[in-house]
Amino acid sequence: MSTTLQLVLVACITIGFAIMEFASGRYQKTVRASKDDSALELLMFVSLVAVAQPLSMLVMNWLCQRLIPLQRDALASLPWWAMVLLLLVGDDLTQYWWHRLSHTSRLWPLHRAHHSAPYMSIRITYRNNLFYYLMMPGLWIAGLLTFLGLGLVYPAYLVVKLGVILGAHSAWRWDEALYKRAWLRPLVWLLERTISTPATHWAHHALSNQDGIGHYKGNFGNLLFFWDVLFGTAHITRRFPPEVGLPDDRLFGPERWYHQMFYPLLSSKREHSALRPGGVAYELPADAASERRSTLQG
Repeated sequence: MSTTLQLVLVACITIGFAIMEFASGRYQKTVRASKDDSALELLMFVSLVAVAQPLSMLVMNWLCQRLIPLQRDALASLPWWAMVLLLLVGDDLTQYWWHRLSHTSRLWPLHRAHHSAPYMSIRITYRNNLFYYLMMPGLWIAGLLTFLGLGLVYPAYLVVKLGVILGAHSAWRWDEALYKRAWLRPLVWLLERTISTPATHWAHHALSNQDGIGHYKGNFGNLLFFWDVLFGTAHITRRFPPEVGLPDDRLFGPERWYHQMFYPLLSSKREHSALRPGGVAYELPADAASERRSTLQG
């Protein structure tokens, strides 16, 4: 796939989801972004495409040229489906584990920015800490696989992956209509166990786990939701959480964009912040969670 075609497809997919977010009215009704939200989302997107991704490619190419120069394009003769399988393991499976590890106390500060948005939209897809991407194994492995000859398939793989993850974060819940059609049940059953969908990924972003929908400690899949099924972290309800975001932001105020993007270089001064030395993720007390659930149900 040529670079021009890749850019055209990426632009079409992104614009398509943006149009549907507005046409469905979901964006206007649910997205309430502050200046800090907009700064974080814009600058992180730019830093990913202009810094983290090209840096990993360039550094891996440089290392491979010096360490294994004779292996350039060693895998170029593989059939396309074998290349896709290698990318799914080297990029998507490692991203599943990186995402899962990022929900542990030590790595949570590098990922909390992605969950701090009190809304779902394609605009939050790459909302993260800069070091979350710089340290992501999948980006570096993709650089190695590209050197080994997967460069022709990798752009097409990225287009498909982008379509899935934009759809999973979209304010327009494209899968919602599928659940209402009985004749689609076999297809939907397979689909929601194969790729990330809005229902499964919104559950991962839920404000609370106490309503039977939220699943903060699971649904980690990026392109393939199959990894969650395989490793026992899947939670499928076909429902959507009433609220998304982080409870500590509701209680103590949102973190500034530069703390979320550049921690640990910049540390927060906020009470109960994970973005400072010794800080830990805030857990909503059980009694408060129960009270909030009763309020929402009432």
